[in-house]
This record gives sequence, C-alpha cells and structure tokens, in this order.
Amino acid sequence: MCTARKFLFVLLAVFMLPALSSAQTGDLRLLDWRPQSMMVVKETEVLKPKYPVIDVHNHLGRLANMQHYLEQMDEAGVWKVVSLDGRSAGDFYKKHLEAVKKVSPERLLVFFRPDFDRIDEPGWGQKEAARLEQAVKMGCRGLKIAKNLGLTHKDSTGALIKVDDRRIDPIWAKCSELGIPVMIHVSDPKAFFTPLDERNERYDELGAHPRWSFYGDQFPSKEEILAARNRVFARHPNTIFIGAHFGNLPEEIHQVANWLDLYPNFYVDIDARISELGRQPRTARKFFLRYQDRVMFGTDTPPNAEAYRIYYRFLETDDEYFDPTGGHHLQGRWMIYGVYLPDDVLEKIYNKNALKVFGMFKGA
Repeated sequence: MCTARKFLFVLLAVFMLPALSSAQTGDLRLLDWRPQSMMVVKETEVLKPKYPVIDVHNHLGRLANMQHYLEQMDEAGVWKVVSLDGRSAGDFYKKHLEAVKKVSPERLLVFFRPDFDRIDEPGWGQKEAARLEQAVKMGCRGLKIAKNLGLTHKDSTGALIKVDDRRIDPIWAKCSELGIPVMIHVSDPKAFFTPLDERNERYDELGAHPRWSFYGDQFPSKEEILAARNRVFARHPNTIFIGAHFGNLPEEIHQVANWLDLYPNFYVDIDARISELGRQPRTARKFFLRYQDRVMFGTDTPPNAEAYRIYYRFLETDDEYFDPTGGHHLQGRWMIYGVYLPDDVLEKIYNKNALKVFGMFKGA
C-alpha cells in the first residue's frame, strides 16, 4: 500500500510540473521578452569624440528644428552634419538651404535629391542635371539617392526604374563635372529580403515597420539591386560614390572590401550599421585599418548627443557586450563590441576622409 501511494505521488508530481511552471512564468510573448544581461563589463563613457566629427549621413528635413540640431551637435562635439533631405520635388531643397543659411551654413550641408517622377519626359536626365547644377550654385554640396530607386520606383509604363537606367547617366556625369559626391542608398539589410518568420533575425524591427519588408516576387533581389549599382560605379569612374549603410552589405564585410578594391571611386559610411559591424568586431577592425582612407562617419539619426556617444564608444573603446539601440533604433537582439581604433584612423573616419571628398568640389 505504501509503495502504491509513493507511486501515485510521483505520478501526480510529474503531471503537475508543467502547470506549476506555466503559473510561474505566465504567458510572456517572445516579442515582449526584454532580458537584462547579468554580465558585469567595463562601461566607458565617451562624451565627446577625440576629433571633430563630420556626420555625412543625416536627415534635417524638419526645418523648424535647426537650432535644436545645432545645440545637440555642440553638446556631442560634432563639427558638421550633412542633410540628405534636399528634395528636388516641389523645390524643397530651396527651403532647406534657406533654413540652413539662417542657422549655420558652414556647419550644416545639404545634398540634392533628384525627382524620378518625370523620368519619362524627353530630356529628363539633362533637365534634372541642370536642376542639380542650379542647386549646387545655391549651396547644395552633393547628391542623394534614396532606396526606392531600383526597388519600388516605377516609370509611367509600370516598369521598375533600375539603378543603372541610362536615363540617369547625365546626373552621374554632372556630379563628376561639379566635383560633388553621390550618397547612394540602394537596397536594405539582408533580413529585409527574407521571409518574415521565426528565422528572421530582425523580426522585431520588421514587426514595428512592416513596410520595410521586401520579400516576395514583387521586389527585385538584393543581389540584383547591388549589381546594378556597381555597374554605375564602373560606368562613371570619375564620379565619387559613398555607399550608405556600409555599402548596404555589412553582413558580408569581405564583399564590401572586394568592391573597394574594384572601384577606386567608391567609399562607405557607417551610419545605422554599427549593430552589424559591432557583432563582428575583429573583422570590422581589420577592415577599418585596411580601408582607413575610404570610410566616413554617419549616423542616419537626427542630431542627438546620446546617439552620437554610442558611435564614439564603438569606435574608440574596447568595451564589450553593450547595447547599440540608442544609436539608431532596435535592429536586432544582440549586443556589440568596440573596435578601439588608433587615433590616426579615428581622425580619418571622423573628418579627414569627408574633407578630402568635399575638397574635390569644382564649383558651379
């Protein structure tokens, strides 16, 4: 009898374990899971960078905030910021230039963004190139290409406008003639082109921004878009191109290195990609050392002192396992590591490489 009771007790205990476990943990959804690390690691506070910073990738399109942007720059030790919001459409670039001139034209630069809506019109390329030249005369100092080119932007026939569309050639050529760089953002993170399922490492981000998902037959592949971009590099060797978001392939640093070897007119910035670079710090550091003359600083985050400091910590320290989210937004569930670059390399990334490229300006 005693043995039977013991057996019954054990049986009940086994079957009750899941119930007890469930009662203790509750019904927490994975999306709501925000674990706090128990790691005790060094935390270096870098309030200002070792050298004045030129942020070559930013968006200052909220014109009423110009003074606030400048105050944040001063607090974070930022010398100059490039706004990529100088849209041709509606002549917004003119309003942007006026707003900048009222605050600090020496520290706030504006890039012109072409309007592809009229690409079917006869002579559109020459006309838009002329608008670019006029914008440069007024103060613009570069060209910005947004990611809809080659991805979603279509002409009047419904055909996708590819990055290497010949109708755009006059604009690339005009940039060379004027000595201004092209900040080119085409494609997006690799995860944005994969199914939005349990294997997608940026599920949280895509859940918050579902329109950033480009998986499906209605979109070209990431490889197609980047190949078309690279054909433009080859076709216009005298035009300087800055690959936004680390050339939009930080997941494959070796491939970005191959492109830099192949195209001398190609540079990259690090904006909104330290979350990728910082999880492969040894490879990233080797890259920065080898290509120290071809990398620029950028954030893609309207001037914010705390965001800048996360970038400084990544570049200047050997801190381990820290959260990059404040530098941009939640991009993945991982921490990053600093690459502790030497001073001469830091200075090039912070400002010298940008000054070199901006110094190629030939006037209009």
